[in-house]
Amino acid sequence: MSGLRRILPACVLVLMALLAPVSAVVSAHPHASARPASSTIDGCPVFPSDNVLNADISSLPVDGRSTSYIASIGSGGHLHPDFGSGLYDGGPIGIPYIVALSSQANVPVSFDYADESDPGPYPIPPNAPIEGGAQGSGDRHVLVVQSGTCKLYELFAAYPQAGGGWHAGSGAVWSLRSNTLRPRGWTSADAAGLPILPGLVRYDEVVAGAITHAIRFTVSRTQHAYIWPARHQASSVTDPSAPPMGLRLRLKANVDISHFSSTNRIILTALKRYGMVVADNGSNWYLSGAPDDRWNNDDLHALGAIPGSDFEAVNTSSLMVNQDSGQARGQSAAPTATTAAAATTASVSATPGAETPTSMAHDTRQQGQTPDDANWPLMLTVAALLGGGLAGTGIWQRMRRRRTPAPFR
Repeated sequence: MSGLRRILPACVLVLMALLAPVSAVVSAHPHASARPASSTIDGCPVFPSDNVLNADISSLPVDGRSTSYIASIGSGGHLHPDFGSGLYDGGPIGIPYIVALSSQANVPVSFDYADESDPGPYPIPPNAPIEGGAQGSGDRHVLVVQSGTCKLYELFAAYPQAGGGWHAGSGAVWSLRSNTLRPRGWTSADAAGLPILPGLVRYDEVVAGAITHAIRFTVSRTQHAYIWPARHQASSVTDPSAPPMGLRLRLKANVDISHFSSTNRIILTALKRYGMVVADNGSNWYLSGAPDDRWNNDDLHALGAIPGSDFEAVNTSSLMVNQDSGQARGQSAAPTATTAAAATTASVSATPGAETPTSMAHDTRQQGQTPDDANWPLMLTVAALLGGGLAGTGIWQRMRRRRTPAPFR
């Protein structure tokens, strides 16, 4: 033991030197930084901060079919904000929503597609606004956030009935505190089976200085397919160049947005960082938002200077933890993108009822969760320095029994 005592101080110094760069890497690791807080409505989070719709996609690889997707949507088309202030054809410009008190009485709701709708009753106030107005003939969405419970109620093709009830094409109920998705193959109040309200541009976010989520948008021609986190398709088109429901696009990083107004820079910055998601069939490049009298319509129209060619499709498959959850894997734990992975499109094998393509990882094990991820090279180096002093204690023999790492999955 006297020999071990003599070399121990030197070994400690070597160990500290070896651990220093490791400590620096850990402290600088993206996983060490907290995610931005999700936006809130009346004190309710708009889904957890680790929800995929709140995920920063600015560093994810470009989808291998990006060029085809953009061409299909229309590279020569232009961004169009489908929201604003005032009225158009008697209805609000955009998709309105209302916050109901936790004491709001529930009313009966019936559905055309009851087999894919969450049954009523819903706490819909009698003054709930309808997309397009009371006489509108469009999608007629009704969105209600119930304070206290933090539940989101959404209806498609909603019509008020005598006695205070409603009839709708479809409806969905969401917990804004949960990452739970719709059952696979189910629609929602939107064609992609996604929630609508979390994807809207809201003026309150502009006042706060940042939009921290993906933005809902529509295209006229979608594929007969959907990819995570979407749950539903609404097309008979089998052309692989048509975008599937759930596809995420982002504004290219090199697009100069410095000449836009501060309001539009906030929107465009969000499109670079969080992107936009194909959520419904409609006019190409139409960006969804909530109506608000504070919007400057002339200013919003300036966004029309952004052409479709300024966007690119993103492969978000590395974010998926579980195909039945909206939780997004921390980017620090995502598999390293390789040329092959980046070229693998997120919709090659997307089919109805089986939206998870082969390029998406199912294994939820993350680096550092098992002893197989121990820093064996460092331990062995220290053991070698200790040498014969450890040999007599048997520690050296136990350290040599390195387990074979599990194969990368």
